[in-house]
Formats: sequence, structure tokens, C-alpha cells
Amino acid sequence: MPIQVQEIECREGSIGQIILDAPGSLNALSGSMIQDIQTTLDQWASASHICMVIFRGAGDRAFCAGGDIRELYGELSDPENSEVAAGYFAREYRMDYTIHRFPKPVITIAHGAVMGGGMGILSGSRYRVITPNVKMAMPEISIGLFPDVAASWFLNRLPGRLGLFMGLTGARLNTTDALRVGLADMAILPEQVDSLMTRLTNERWTGDSAADDNRLFRLIKQLEHPDYRALPASELALHEQSIARLSAGEELPAIVDNLLSADIDSDWWRTCMASLRGGCPVTAWLVWTQLKKAQQMSLKDIFRMELTMATGCTRRPDLREGIRARLIEKDNTPQWSFRTVAEVPESVIEEHFLPELDDSNDPMNLD
Repeated sequence: MPIQVQEIECREGSIGQIILDAPGSLNALSGSMIQDIQTTLDQWASASHICMVIFRGAGDRAFCAGGDIRELYGELSDPENSEVAAGYFAREYRMDYTIHRFPKPVITIAHGAVMGGGMGILSGSRYRVITPNVKMAMPEISIGLFPDVAASWFLNRLPGRLGLFMGLTGARLNTTDALRVGLADMAILPEQVDSLMTRLTNERWTGDSAADDNRLFRLIKQLEHPDYRALPASELALHEQSIARLSAGEELPAIVDNLLSADIDSDWWRTCMASLRGGCPVTAWLVWTQLKKAQQMSLKDIFRMELTMATGCTRRPDLREGIRARLIEKDNTPQWSFRTVAEVPESVIEEHFLPELDDSNDPMNLD
């Protein structure tokens, strides 16, 4: 079973714990993992003895490095399986929406790589706890997808067009960066995780969600924070003014040109620009458009929009080509359907946002 499901008894009440248990793939979310998580959450939502849910990842390297795109590649390889690939996204988005709207407190304790689908779980959690070795990113531009799992919601809440920058460049944020911009609530040392679990199990949880959440909030706030000098230095502190300045404006091709031509002497910046330069031009437009459209959308409608976008990506060649080049054959020379951002027709982007989903045609059946 690719996840561990545990019900941990406390002095009163129980904690439901889900451990992503595929360390060999950096706990990438396979279709079976997603289905098992959904089934478990559905059961725990109405189970009176389960008072909160905790997500963790097995192994030392990652909480979750994203979706299992090797599995997805197999489905994309057969054109007749495009609906199967679209179904993967529908199930993943329903799982993430369930986490966002779960009737009991949800805690994610994340370490190592937290990317793509891992960001979806973390951002939907009531309490987002990370360890000092976190590397956080939405790197989908490298494979011809787009920042999904409700990234239209959480990237739009970042300051100074940082969300756009992250989507265009796949920028990797460290723990200090994540705390700085509010993508995580607090950091704890790895050795504090066990003590946190001990404190949680020593409490009396009532099953009253509001009361339990209030007690949990106070307990987490009492945890000792690591010395900031023990955390990695913030890259964003050095670059956020440049990001805001270079990403300003209303013309995406000009913004891309500004970023790529900026004379900034930094390994972190050069890595970001290499991802932008080699990334999928269609993805760049999808990032730009999804963030604009989502500004006035509810969370539910954001999930629906992103499912339509993902379905569109499964029908075009770029996603399969990107996975082939980056992960299957690893030649790192994807042949995108358009060479530059300026060459992408508006009609190609518009196709990714149709049809619009609502209560009458939503295959996720979001409540």
C-alpha cells in the first residue's frame, strides 16, 4: 500500500495520520495513492473518534515531489487514454479540495522536496509545518504542464508578482523563503517532530472541531522555534525587489524578455532563468492567464478551471514531450510546439479554459 494509514489514540480522541510511503519516487502521488487518501479522508470526516488529520512523508528526501508523472506518461502515450489521464487530475483535485474544506483540523509536517502535488496538500492544510531542509517549488513549466493543485489560489496571494515568477521559472524556495512569504506557518527541527506527536497524544481532544482547533493552535504556538541563524539564508530577500520590478507590466513577452536579459549575478537567479529559457512557452501563457482569471474566483471555481486546463494539456503534445525529455529519455531537449512565448497564438491558450465547469457538469462533484 503506497500510504500508511494510522489511527493514533490520545488521552481522549484519536488522530488520523496519513504517511505518503513511496520514498523511492520521492513520495510522488500515484493514482492509487490519491484514491486511498480520498477514501481515508471520506471515512475520517464523519468518524467521531478522529479529531484531526496529520500528513507526513516517508524517507529523508521528500514530503512529496509532486504527481507521479511517469505513471501519467504511460497514459499519455496512448492517445485513446487521454480521458484516463484527465481522470487522474480530477481525482487529485478532488482530494486537494477535500483537504481545503475538511471539517477537522489538518496538519501537514513537510520536509525535503515539496513540489507540485506536495504543495497542493500543504497549501490546503490548516497548519503548515516545515523542517529546515525544505525545497519548495511549482516546476511544471519544465514539463509543459502549469502550476496546478489550486496554485491559482495560493500563488495569487504572494507579494510583488512572486507567484507569476514562481510559475514562469519553477523557482525553488527554501524554508526561510517559504516562511517569509506565507507559504508555511512555522518551522521545526526534525527532532521536534516526535515531541510534537507526543504532546498531541497527551491531550484530550473532544471531537468539537472549533474547540480542538483552538487547543491545537495554542499547542503549536508554544513550540520552540529554531534559531533563525540555523535556517538557510533567504534568496527572496536578495531578489524580491528585482522580481517585482522585472515582472511588472501587462505584456507577457516583454516580462519574459526583461527577466531573461537582467544582469543579476546569482546562482539561484541563473537556475531560475535556465528553467524559464528552456520551459514550455504555452505553459508561460497558461500561468499568466490562470493567475489573472483566478483573482475573482472562488476556491471551488479555481479547481474547476484548473481541471479544464489540465484536460487541455493532456490533449496537446507538450506535456508528453516534456515528461519524455526530462524524465524518460532525459535528453533535456524538449521540442515544444512553439519556440517562443511571442509565437503562441491566443486561440491555443483559450482552448485550455473551455468548457467552463459548474455544478451541472463538474466531474469532480465538488460539494
